[in-house]
Amino acid sequence: MSSTANQIDTPLALSMGDPAGVGPDISLQAWTDRASYALPAFILVGDLAQLNERARLLGLDIPIEPVDITDNVQEIFASALPVFPVKLPVKIKPGVPDTASVAAIIEAIEICVNWVQEGKARAIVTNPINKRLLYEAGFKHPGHTEFLAELCTTPTLSPRPVMMLTCGELRVVPATVHMPLKDVPASLTKQMIVETVEITARELRASFGISTPRIAVTGLNPHAGEEGTLGREETEIIAPAIDTLKASGLDITGPLSADAVFQERTRTHYDAIVAMYHDQALIPVKTLAFDSTVNITLGLPIVRTSPDHGTAYELAGSGKANPGSLIESLKLAAALAAHRMAPA
Repeated sequence: MSSTANQIDTPLALSMGDPAGVGPDISLQAWTDRASYALPAFILVGDLAQLNERARLLGLDIPIEPVDITDNVQEIFASALPVFPVKLPVKIKPGVPDTASVAAIIEAIEICVNWVQEGKARAIVTNPINKRLLYEAGFKHPGHTEFLAELCTTPTLSPRPVMMLTCGELRVVPATVHMPLKDVPASLTKQMIVETVEITARELRASFGISTPRIAVTGLNPHAGEEGTLGREETEIIAPAIDTLKASGLDITGPLSADAVFQERTRTHYDAIVAMYHDQALIPVKTLAFDSTVNITLGLPIVRTSPDHGTAYELAGSGKANPGSLIESLKLAAALAAHRMAPA
């Protein structure tokens, strides 16, 4: 793009996710509520016929306009939902996943990433997918995050993606993500924790505009190991990682007991909390704000956000799906992209 101003004027790219899930529902509802939430313009990559059918089923009178990314999406967005057409090979029923849709699901993600890499879109927001459905169709990646990292890999860049969940001022990063709990202790290493915190700190500066991030690190065991009496991971792995990070000049505290750090009087002292495993990180944010939590992928050269919920097949086409998390994902994606584009 020729200027930062032009980049800021570009739309967000929204991938359709699993068309049998609530992705179409919440996308349509987000556009309907665009004025109420002052949403940035977005272009949805999906199947026109399927979206029109879902809108009809939901009783939403929404003009849906086929567009290209080179069209004036900002202007079109004011009066119609801009959709870049990706054709589904079969008619998809709400709540009934079909492996025939997988190629289109993947194509939509690839298109959105390409647009952001080329400066034609500000950021990618991804609707929910069903990883098991993709696996059945031969998908080789553990999930969205790893696939996005591969799409962003170049001969000179191998991104290490890190998941962050955020609701309001609470930002939480799980050091380990989708693995059995029994495998977590062996997966924790000093180097991995150091890298995770460093990526988190770098993104807090670049994407959130926090010049001196304050980061808390939890322990793995109850009461952060109770000085070794309830486990050795804190003394042998986590504390040495924290010492290394402190020596590099980062404002790091820990290892802290995970059952206390998330309460309001404590968590407000930190800009992010790095937890040791999936549920340790996600239970607090989902308890506090299930319908508005946003999933962010740190460590990529592009901005990516996503609703922090699944495909919710049981709600697809019912009119009961809450678009709150997608709405927050769209707003946050625009804010993060603006921070990245701001002059240093």
